[in-house]
Amino acid sequence: MSAARIGHVIVPAEGGLDAAIAFYVDELGLELRFRDGDRYAAVTDGTTTLGLAAESEQPVPGEVCVSVQVPDLDVALEAWRSVDGYEIGAVVDGPHERRVVVRPPDGAAVCVYEKSPA
Repeated sequence: MSAARIGHVIVPAEGGLDAAIAFYVDELGLELRFRDGDRYAAVTDGTTTLGLAAESEQPVPGEVCVSVQVPDLDVALEAWRSVDGYEIGAVVDGPHERRVVVRPPDGAAVCVYEKSPA
């Protein structure tokens, strides 16, 4: 498989985006990169991005989840389907990406995605 890269870490915003943004931006001093209504916001320190996700946008509800970008999601899925022990969720076509939650045998869920064409 081609090189993948860590895209961001998705953090549940259980108390709502306003409260999450206030904490990460106002209290911790991170920069707000963007906000998508009450669904999702991204904050960064300039190197690492945290995705603050409302319940509807959490790939693994209530859990922090690493998000990894791959060049071709279908190629990755084909490889993983031949490996015993991988749990592969349904592919979701989002507004900016195609994604799937994969749980390899170690049990840690990973949101794997490819960006939608611009």
